[in-house]
Amino acid sequence: MGERELIKDIVYNIDKVVIGKEYEIYNIIKGIIANGHILIEDVPGVGKTTLVKALAKSLNLSYKRIQFTPDLLPSDILGISIYNQRTMEFEFKKGPIFSNIVLADEINRTSPKTQSALLEVMEEKQVSEGNETYKLEEPFIVLATQNPIEYEGTFILPEAQLDRFMIKVNVGYPEKMYESKMLKIYRNYDPLESINSVAEAKDIIELQKKVRDVHVSDEINSYIVNIAEATRNNKCLSLGISPRACLALLRISQASAVINGRDYVVPEDVKENAVSVLSHRVIISPYGRANNNTGEEVIKDILRILPVPRIKADRI
Repeated sequence: MGERELIKDIVYNIDKVVIGKEYEIYNIIKGIIANGHILIEDVPGVGKTTLVKALAKSLNLSYKRIQFTPDLLPSDILGISIYNQRTMEFEFKKGPIFSNIVLADEINRTSPKTQSALLEVMEEKQVSEGNETYKLEEPFIVLATQNPIEYEGTFILPEAQLDRFMIKVNVGYPEKMYESKMLKIYRNYDPLESINSVAEAKDIIELQKKVRDVHVSDEINSYIVNIAEATRNNKCLSLGISPRACLALLRISQASAVINGRDYVVPEDVKENAVSVLSHRVIISPYGRANNNTGEEVIKDILRILPVPRIKADRI
């Protein structure tokens, strides 16, 4: 089975459970095959958690859910060393982070101290405890859900935390047609219980390798750098995107190429993903807030203004 067919099978399988959200599912798949972490933001009740469960089941990967609450501690996520009186040594009891897919549910309902416990593990895919370092098994993907920040009992995610999410996805309300279909399907049974896995861990690792092999021309690299430069010199933004964000946009563009059956990136791959990859990483300046700008709008304006590179056939 080819890469495109495998990806379509995964999307079709999830679509049986989360109905009418094919575009959003594809964006999450991009993040996974680009070997990144995904932030899913939206109001309660639109299927964020169900989507992640369906994904884990479709990929036949180990899965753990962490419900983030104000009293959650870092050790509740990472694990803790416990003294064994028989051996007279400390033993490390691994936390739920030691899984292929980790659902960090309502991540912005816990304190910044606990949120920061994820920084090392998301970036380096390891947990440090005392003098020991524990590597996580590949693939390792954190899918975090969060409610919009104006909801009660939420904390704003720190910039360093947001920057570790490769892509942000908004699920949104379903269209009337799909919502009616959902009511009809869920009336008698839960489709999550009946779906089977369509891929294994080795398939995802292979797809991640395929993404890294996608050719990126110098013109595309320059285009991404120009977008970054434009965010750092924009009066509507007090914080532009980091080099990590540039690499994230590159990886997602490569993943987009694989999904579209190409082994090279075109400018459209960058343009269509820039808002999802970059908007959650920028901070609006006082001038931008005074003009009611959002991160999404500023990135879209930059894309409209910047010239799109023309790539000759012999440069691909």
